[in-house]
Amino acid sequence: MPPFFHRLSFRLPAIFIAFSLLVALANAFTLYVSWQLQGSAAAINDLGSERMRSYRIAFLLTQREPGEGNGENLSDQIREEIARFEEVLSRLEVGDQSRPLFVPPRPTIRRQLADIQTAWSGEIRPAFESLLTIPADQRLHYLPRLRRALDGFVGRIDALVTDIEQASSRNTALLGSLQLGLLGLAIGGSVALVYLIILLVVRPVLSLQEGVQRMEKEDFSARVPVESEDEFGDLARGFNRMAAHLQDLYATLEQRVEEKTRHLEKRTRELTLLYGVSSFLEEPSNIETLCRGFLQAVLPAMGADAASIRMIDPQTQQIHLFVHEGLQPGFVAKERCLAQGECLCGASAWTGQTLVQTFPAQGELPYACEAAGYRSVWILPIAVQKQRLGLFNLYFREASELSPQERRLLETLVQHLGIAIENRQLVSRERELAVSEERNLLAQELHDSIAQSLAFLNLQAQMLRRSIESGEREQALTELAQIREGIQESYDDVRELLVHFRLRPGASEFEETVRSALEKFEGQTGIHTNLRISGAGMPLTAEQQLQVLHIVQEALSNVRKHAAANEVTVEIQRGETYRIEVRDDGCGIDPRRLEDGEGHVGLKIMRERAHRIGATLDILSTPSEGTCVRLLLPLLQKEAA
Repeated sequence: MPPFFHRLSFRLPAIFIAFSLLVALANAFTLYVSWQLQGSAAAINDLGSERMRSYRIAFLLTQREPGEGNGENLSDQIREEIARFEEVLSRLEVGDQSRPLFVPPRPTIRRQLADIQTAWSGEIRPAFESLLTIPADQRLHYLPRLRRALDGFVGRIDALVTDIEQASSRNTALLGSLQLGLLGLAIGGSVALVYLIILLVVRPVLSLQEGVQRMEKEDFSARVPVESEDEFGDLARGFNRMAAHLQDLYATLEQRVEEKTRHLEKRTRELTLLYGVSSFLEEPSNIETLCRGFLQAVLPAMGADAASIRMIDPQTQQIHLFVHEGLQPGFVAKERCLAQGECLCGASAWTGQTLVQTFPAQGELPYACEAAGYRSVWILPIAVQKQRLGLFNLYFREASELSPQERRLLETLVQHLGIAIENRQLVSRERELAVSEERNLLAQELHDSIAQSLAFLNLQAQMLRRSIESGEREQALTELAQIREGIQESYDDVRELLVHFRLRPGASEFEETVRSALEKFEGQTGIHTNLRISGAGMPLTAEQQLQVLHIVQEALSNVRKHAAANEVTVEIQRGETYRIEVRDDGCGIDPRRLEDGEGHVGLKIMRERAHRIGATLDILSTPSEGTCVRLLLPLLQKEAA
């Protein structure tokens, strides 16, 4: 911002105001001179009347008194003329602004007017008054002397009139000069204002326009001369700075495009690597395949010569070399197992911090990786929620620094790797737990069915032996038939268990699987079955479908073994809470067995399966009126989970 007095916003108004004031002053002076000319003309007129009035008074003094009835008294007329003379003379002295009337304020003129006043008051007026006291016939003796005094007095008035006329002539000439000056001022001022506008506004605008036109023609060397310290000067300096910046940008455009292209290519490679690794880590595979694929993707992308992933044993906290790429066998043998705090990898595992180590060209070789010929080693911990899983290593035979951008990329990749490893471990533990739970349920069901049947067969075999030894043929045949019946029942139980554990319904096959199970049950037992499905709701998950089917199968198995029923109905009602009921018209269950939760292994298994999916299981039964197994499964728990 230019100084205040250099700004156009100050200078242009100041110039116009100064020019207007100059014109106003010239006009005011012209009016003043015109006013002086008017006052001088009135003064000349009054002095002429004074000259005539002095002669008139002298003339009246030479006249005789008029006769009676001939008009006003002559003496009064003379006194009136004397009073008018003094009035006019006094008005000449003080002036009259209303006419206007005034004597030019020149010393010589003012002195002459004072002399006239002195002559009037000291000589002429006393002479007139003394003559008034003398009779008219005697005044003639004094008239010659009065004539001489009056001629001298009138001569003074004539001299004063002449000087005033000369002053008026000079004022008239001055007025003409002023008018010519005003004309010249108008012309010169207009020319000066036009010149100033051209100098202060038009010329800088044209200069800027020329610079802009040169810039449009891609002449970035164009510069605008800075010729003032006003707003246009600031604008010219700003234009020059802009032109210099554009010239620099244009000169380095190709270089900056290449740099930007390299940056974008590098960024694209990083994003491609991140996307590729993330996609690979989401594929189903074991941990070793996961880690090896991670090394094969990251190793060439980072330009390293070798890479490895070490896993930390959660029990012993030892660091084991899990997978590697590009490492020499001797180095692998030395680095197979490390303790916490041992070597660089142990230090990074201990602190949980990324470590970048560059070895000197000629050193003492205290580290195995340095002795193997590597100049730089990057070590990044693999951790999930502060749980240290392992280490990721990159080895370089040339000194290499880890840039902040590469550091962020590798830490992100390693974080994804850690999550993938943790997920695989969780899946493995979940599978082991599921297998263990299924084995436990299978053991319970085997104990509930086949084990009891085998115990019964063992007892029947002992009774058959005693009957044969005692020669009781009919009893032996009866026990043999019971043994055959027990064997058939055990066979049916085994077949039922095989079907039971082979059930794996799909997401849209749940109801068809229930229908198929009922058809097989009816074909094996001859018991009539019904399936009723109603309502609408969200589909069950695969785990929920599997457990519900096992509960239905177990309920049907209990009907086959204990109910002696003629008809079984399975009802499925969809909704926010699924309701599954298995009803039969059999003999029912003893209420004491229902109150004792441990009295029947099959009932206990059904309750365990219901608890696993967040459902509740109720068994409603009345002796001789059948049994109802009711399962209530709220889907809100699934959504909340």
